[in-house]
Amino acid sequence: MSTPLQGLPLLEDQVAIVTGSAQGIGEGIATALGRFGAQVVIADLDEAKARETAASLVAEGIRAIGVGHDVTSADSSEALASHVTSELGRIDVLVNNAGLSGRTPLVDMSDRTWDSMVAVNLTGVHRTTRAVVRVMEEQGSGSIISISSVAGRQGKAHMTHYSATKFAVIGFTQALALELGPTGIRVNAVCPGMVRTAMWEAELAEISEAKGISTEEAWQGVLDQIPLGRPQTPEDIGTAAAFLASPLAHNITGQALNVCGGFALD
Repeated sequence: MSTPLQGLPLLEDQVAIVTGSAQGIGEGIATALGRFGAQVVIADLDEAKARETAASLVAEGIRAIGVGHDVTSADSSEALASHVTSELGRIDVLVNNAGLSGRTPLVDMSDRTWDSMVAVNLTGVHRTTRAVVRVMEEQGSGSIISISSVAGRQGKAHMTHYSATKFAVIGFTQALALELGPTGIRVNAVCPGMVRTAMWEAELAEISEAKGISTEEAWQGVLDQIPLGRPQTPEDIGTAAAFLASPLAHNITGQALNVCGGFALD
């Protein structure tokens, strides 16, 4: 569902890449950017799904293309930046959304589980951003937005791997904002709260089992912690990203914006 503001040409003629956007929060971000006028690139490990999502956006009147992209691969990142520049002429916005989640006590966590989380949530941000920054530096402009989490503000039990990467994304954002400020490239982060995607469903199942309650009771327990009393949607995150990418935020860089209904106040 679009907000009353969507349809304003805040991002008209801008080219925006959103990683991990074939579904979930990423799809919501891509949809919001497109409704604000951007031409969006659905970049996802599942290339077929990326093309399918792009086609659905095109049917809505949004300019979109779908491409395969492995954020953990330097070669894939370079190929993505080259392909988008060749096909669309420039890259104005990069949203690093691709990510993994999960709940595992530290003592039970395998090296593979830890390494996979770091590879996608942190190294993936680094590799995709590095490739795109080279294009943005030549342009002398651009906006980079990385999706962190409220768990990147305050740690969560059984999520040491996830929280560590999301804290790191904010540190990466702050450092890169200082580094790229003189070039005119802005770097920010968005910290979603409780968005009921497939990732959250897995967490709710674990909470349900651990506490001996239903999944819906587990979800209500989550909502009870939000001052506004309602969950966030992928479109909420997308609208925040659109704001940060737009000229309205021309003097905002190095920031991490919470979109969580008041759950986190720092």
